[in-house]
Amino acid sequence: MDFAPIIEGFEVVLQPQNLVFCFVGVLVGMVIGVLPGLGPAATIAILLPLTYGMEPVTAIIMLAGIFYGAIYGGTVTAVLLKLPGETSSAITVIEGYPMGQKGEGGKAIGIGAIASFLGGTLAIVALTFVAPIVGQWALRFGPPEYAALALLGILLVATISNGTMLKSLVAATLGLMFAVVGRDAFTGELRYTGGNMDLADGLQFVPIAMGVFGLAEILYALERRHLGQPKPIKVDKVLPTGSDLKQSAAPMARGGVLGFVLGILPGGGATVSSMVSYGVEKRVAKDPSRFGKGAIEGIAGPETANNAAATSSFIPLLSLGIPANATMAVMFGALMIQGIAPGPQLVVNSPELFWGVINSMYLGNVVLLVLSIPLIGIFVRILYVRSTILAPITILIVCMGAFTVANRFFEVMVVIVFGILGYLMKKFGFDPAPLVLAFVLGSLLEDNFRRSLMMFQGDLSMVTERPIALSILILFVLVIIVPVVLKIVAARRGTRTEDLIGIGPN
Repeated sequence: MDFAPIIEGFEVVLQPQNLVFCFVGVLVGMVIGVLPGLGPAATIAILLPLTYGMEPVTAIIMLAGIFYGAIYGGTVTAVLLKLPGETSSAITVIEGYPMGQKGEGGKAIGIGAIASFLGGTLAIVALTFVAPIVGQWALRFGPPEYAALALLGILLVATISNGTMLKSLVAATLGLMFAVVGRDAFTGELRYTGGNMDLADGLQFVPIAMGVFGLAEILYALERRHLGQPKPIKVDKVLPTGSDLKQSAAPMARGGVLGFVLGILPGGGATVSSMVSYGVEKRVAKDPSRFGKGAIEGIAGPETANNAAATSSFIPLLSLGIPANATMAVMFGALMIQGIAPGPQLVVNSPELFWGVINSMYLGNVVLLVLSIPLIGIFVRILYVRSTILAPITILIVCMGAFTVANRFFEVMVVIVFGILGYLMKKFGFDPAPLVLAFVLGSLLEDNFRRSLMMFQGDLSMVTERPIALSILILFVLVIIVPVVLKIVAARRGTRTEDLIGIGPN
């Protein structure tokens, strides 16, 4: 392996503007993670227009910092308020809040910070070696392989994401429908525009993401503000003891491996990784009855897993051009805005960006660890800021950002329409992430499927002559069959499907 590009990547990171924006990204991410409801996908979508004038490497380094900073920030509210600031921190609530009630809230937050640092750092080391290999392997991809991969990605998102599978499939279908609006790339004919020439070039990703994630989250949070929220628990000393670290070592190791592997899968990501890690720790524990009452392993494992997954999800994005989750879909949009096509050629054509972003995570994780402990008091104060103050400011930023996408009011209308759609989806239990991911993957699927038809002269059976594409399609079929088999086995055992993988109760 040639280490020269990696060393040059560190030179890119150590440039003053990149250091500053790496710090800013992590800090903003942590603050956003503390605010319940407004996650990294929404924040990155809202801030996308601000990156237009930045250098590509600087912009992506900042947005990446927001991502993994927010993953940790959600831990604070999970422990202190029983409100996960980010969905991946929902599992942390189970053990973190009881620890807080026992006067061990600081210890829970401290072990979460250390686990986040270790999970992220271990995943970055693995990412350094794995991503280039995946990129080289992906150079053998043609239209059939990309079509099969996009199809698998859409299915995995619908299968693994939050909410029922049926609702996720409905959301993914909507995303695919929106993806075909506009001019046909092959024939030039207009499709589903209703005579509106503003739609001739199709719907833009940025306004959709800002609406579905940004505006929708604000509307949903405003609706729920009358429910109030509990007062934060008083934080004691934050640093865990040596005994706590010894007890958490094995869960962190297991969580790091699980998170790295699951983060690569489309639809997996931090949330699924933390759930699986928690289930594993509960199954291997000598005394499972401790779980749910403040078991520190139930924080160490999932927190390591979700940060490892957040890092490894960059592998399919940078190496294959396939976003693994909603936040990576927004990052995909950020790369496209900067005129950079993520995929196998990225490490060849833009090595300074590829290695600059990856190496910035080493520094970002150190910044996260250093900031997490002294800023806890400030984070607690942020929790008291009323949503009626934050919401109007955020909505103004969203609308201004949408207008700057193409300097026309139409994009603002798109944000409003998709903001209302995203709000209704959340209200009725639909996860908006499959919609956004299917929208991104829809164009990739359509274009490569049609190119494959031309390659095969209409004979789809020729896919059997493409081993990689055939393997991906076989995996696609297995993803459909395995849940059905699990349900049948669960029904015969008289238990739930979740219990088979260790997430349900004993």
